[in-house]
Amino acid sequence: MEKKFIGAGLISGLVAGLFAFVFARIFIEPQVAKAIDYESGRSHAEEMLAGEHGAHEHGEVFTRSVQENIGAGVGSIVFGLAMGAIFAVVFTVLWAYVGRRYPLVDPRLVAGLLAFGGFVAVYLVPFGKYPANPPAVGNDDTIGARSGSYLTMTLVSLAVAIAAVVLAFWLLPRIGGLYALIVSTVGYLAVVGVAMAVLPSFDEVPTALRSPDGAIVFPGFPGDVVGTFRFHSIANQMILWAVLGLVFAVVLTRLSRRSTGAQGTRPDTAQVR
Repeated sequence: MEKKFIGAGLISGLVAGLFAFVFARIFIEPQVAKAIDYESGRSHAEEMLAGEHGAHEHGEVFTRSVQENIGAGVGSIVFGLAMGAIFAVVFTVLWAYVGRRYPLVDPRLVAGLLAFGGFVAVYLVPFGKYPANPPAVGNDDTIGARSGSYLTMTLVSLAVAIAAVVLAFWLLPRIGGLYALIVSTVGYLAVVGVAMAVLPSFDEVPTALRSPDGAIVFPGFPGDVVGTFRFHSIANQMILWAVLGLVFAVVLTRLSRRSTGAQGTRPDTAQVR
């Protein structure tokens, strides 16, 4: 059954990646194009201000059409497959415990809660500290520091989320489901809150480019582009995780029906009511 769960995860990840790509192509790519246009215009203004007159212009390795279609499509699908495989592994481990201790629990509910928890712990909480930015936002000299800080925040959020789930299951028979949920949630928020306070912050949205006499040569990065890009980035990840969880639940239902039809009895771990 574990292999079937992995297969279900890969199928779910593939579908989720496709949905995420379509959404990104329609809503996020226009914001990326605006950011790239701004970056190009600002670079030209900086060169003119320095008297270089385009001395640093060079062509793209891949055209924008290739980047926003083939590149983004392949990237979204590969990412979806990877997340689907990881999702299936985590579900297998979680269901091995939940299915044995609480046989009346619907595995589709577990899949849905896992997808929600994954969205919050893997994306939403790290996003709260380090929100996604379009091209041209960020200093090239801090790429390593920003990447390392974001990865640290993600790992801390994920590790604490796992610990919170373990704590909730441990407290469940002792203080009841509601209080176990409250205690584990408060503990999770407290730890990630401390991590957010300790980790460095980066505010590198380009401001207006000025000449030596103080005149504005080129405007600052458009705030509406940043806001729209971040909003659609959250929506894109919501779609990815929602589709991942929904498709995984549907595949679970099909696996259960096939198993029931083949055996004529209720399967021990894959039964979906």
